[in-house]
Amino acid sequence: MTAYERRFPTCHLIPMFVNSDVVNEETSEDGATHRIERRCALDVDAPRLLKRIAGVDYVYFIQKNTLNRKERTLIIESHNETFSNRVVVNETCCYSVHPENEDWTCFEQTASLDIKSFFGFESTVEKIAMKQYASSINKGKEIIEFYLRELENEGVTHVPRWTCSSICPALPAPNSLSTSPPELQLTSTPAVPASHAADTKDAASQDAKQDSGALQGDSLAEIQPGTPEDKLDADYIKRYLGDLTPLQESCLIRLRKWLQETHKGKIPKDEHILRFLRARDFNMDKAREILCQSLTWRKQHQVDYLLETWNPPQVLQDYYTGGWHHHDRDGRPLYILRLGHMDTKGLVRALGEESLLRHVLSINEEGLRRCEENTKLFGQPISCWTCLVDLEGLNMRHLWRPGVKALLRIIEVVEAHYPETLGRLLILRAPRVFPVLWTLVSPFIDENTRKKFLIYAGNDYQGPGGLVDYIDKEIIPDFLGGECMCEVPEGGLVPKSMYRTPEELENEDVRLWTETIYQSASIFKGAPHELLIEIIDAASVITWDFDVCKGDIVFNIYHSKRAPQPPRKDPLGAHGITSPGVNNVQLIDKSWTLGQDYSMVESPLTCKEGESVQGSHITRWPGFYILQWKFHNMPACSATNLSRVDDVLATLQVSSHKCKVMYYTEVLGSEDFRTACCDVQS
Repeated sequence: MTAYERRFPTCHLIPMFVNSDVVNEETSEDGATHRIERRCALDVDAPRLLKRIAGVDYVYFIQKNTLNRKERTLIIESHNETFSNRVVVNETCCYSVHPENEDWTCFEQTASLDIKSFFGFESTVEKIAMKQYASSINKGKEIIEFYLRELENEGVTHVPRWTCSSICPALPAPNSLSTSPPELQLTSTPAVPASHAADTKDAASQDAKQDSGALQGDSLAEIQPGTPEDKLDADYIKRYLGDLTPLQESCLIRLRKWLQETHKGKIPKDEHILRFLRARDFNMDKAREILCQSLTWRKQHQVDYLLETWNPPQVLQDYYTGGWHHHDRDGRPLYILRLGHMDTKGLVRALGEESLLRHVLSINEEGLRRCEENTKLFGQPISCWTCLVDLEGLNMRHLWRPGVKALLRIIEVVEAHYPETLGRLLILRAPRVFPVLWTLVSPFIDENTRKKFLIYAGNDYQGPGGLVDYIDKEIIPDFLGGECMCEVPEGGLVPKSMYRTPEELENEDVRLWTETIYQSASIFKGAPHELLIEIIDAASVITWDFDVCKGDIVFNIYHSKRAPQPPRKDPLGAHGITSPGVNNVQLIDKSWTLGQDYSMVESPLTCKEGESVQGSHITRWPGFYILQWKFHNMPACSATNLSRVDDVLATLQVSSHKCKVMYYTEVLGSEDFRTACCDVQS
């Protein structure tokens, strides 16, 4: 907080922050709480014409900071003073101590923008505001680190923690029956946002460790000791996961625990979870969202069995110019792709986009397997691979529009479901046409991934800083001037006799992506989805496996002696929603009475968004069993308790009266085995 205060009255690292004046300042009697209100002048980066129309040079904001030294929190509230009748900007930031580790600082930030009117330039003002806000967030870490270094250069590596005795009147001297407690100095490291905690300098970190040790001996109330479940074994981290900060380790444990509670028996390995956390800079909510989506995708398309079931067609074996080739200097598996020799147009015409995609997915699955093998082989964590792309022969033929479309689709799927698997991409012999292809492709590639690209034109890769810096000379392929034989096919033009009609390709594509035991259905408010299972023998077992893809649902099982009427599909148009191909079947007649025409055999199970649910039921009677997934009506006030953006969006999805579930059921009888499949998505 001492570093933060150095931003005022102005900050040269924020050019738009011109000046600030203290409007009001007050301190509580015990000195624990300090409130200061400032009027800040900002030189907004806006078109000169817009400033002239608005009649202002600077925009003024009121910022109110409340520092509570006793609770160790800083709350920053700001709103605009200029044009407050036309534009309303509110922002709240909060620094606080992590509840499980007092050496960590938590940082939360929320902001809102409401443009009522602005001389017909509402859209322009919105873009300017978003640009300035994003710029401010991006520079936050740089600014706080600058002032931390400034403090350290002045010899300040810790700030004494506030105590009442330092300001409050002296307490009466103890009488002869009491003993004076030993003197205890409480210190803390300068506070930084949670995402920056790992960047605190060594000196401050060492002080924090020493202070923490002193507290543990004398004040157990100050520090809550962690349970074994809160930490991973240090040897395990070093051997299989790599360097993790305490905060990153905590994120991994919390996400894994959440998966254990919601995805029974289907927990991915720590290395896999860690990839998604790294892809979202250890933002728990964002990582959890993309991981759940990926797990559902893997289940629906049986990706876990891809290496066992996928048999690439002969045309791929002959003309797909890619393959695995030893490993790089860091022990990462090495994949070589001779893109310049690949007939992308011929492959798309002969196989279709979906077959190519599935082949690329099998390559990624093989990469994950090789990473595990190399981790065991080299005794160090290897979670990604290196890809070498040779562009010799790349020409305008490779810019064929359907081929580029297929490439972009593949990149999109791989980015979503295999994050942080590419350790390095070496692009060799890039020709003049490469910038055109790069312009088309690069926007679809994550920024962190683009930073791993190394591009060499001509024969530049043969000199210093080239290929030998990343790959041992002994395994450089012969076609790149090395001595190692490479088994990657040389490619060539796919014979036109292998081309297939669009109709044939379309049918093949549908077959590839519908080979799944899961199906899809939608659930709307007032329109549940129901599945009928007829049981002939008592003591049969019904098992189910479903995923809640969007929204919250309630799962029920009913029994009836009478068969329901033929299933009717809910008219989606009645809900104002058009969703062709989506399943929604209702079996229970509205005239039926619960307890008379049918009965409930299991207690209702409420399932939250993102959960994976498995269970079973032993039937007591023959007859008709109805499995029902219905919309979960949340209390009207629940939305007011939500603060995260993701939660608000989920609530909006729920209010649209639509949920998404994916499930699979089996019936095991004494004499027969019957299967019913359905994927419920809403």
